Amino acid sequence: MNQPDPNTNDTVTPARRPTILRRLLSHHELATLLLLLHAPIDASAKPEIPQLYEAGLVETVSGDAGSSHIRLTPEGDAVLRGLGVK
Repeated sequence: MNQPDPNTNDTVTPARRPTILRRLLSHHELATLLLLLHAPIDASAKPEIPQLYEAGLVETVSGDAGSSHIRLTPEGDAVLRGLGVK
């Protein structure tokens, strides 16, 4: 709620905290995050990876022999902590 500034006649708008998610995650996306909680997975393993990558919840890491794997970012980890999983 906007409140008047006592020193001026201006209205003060409280600062909004940035949010990680701009939309709700699907049950498939949540399941993929849970899989990633225990171990990185192959980059092509799940069709939900591009949406999770765009949301900043997963990242690609290069492995041995040029293979790439997907793992949770700190933001993805925070989503699972917020759900009480961790």
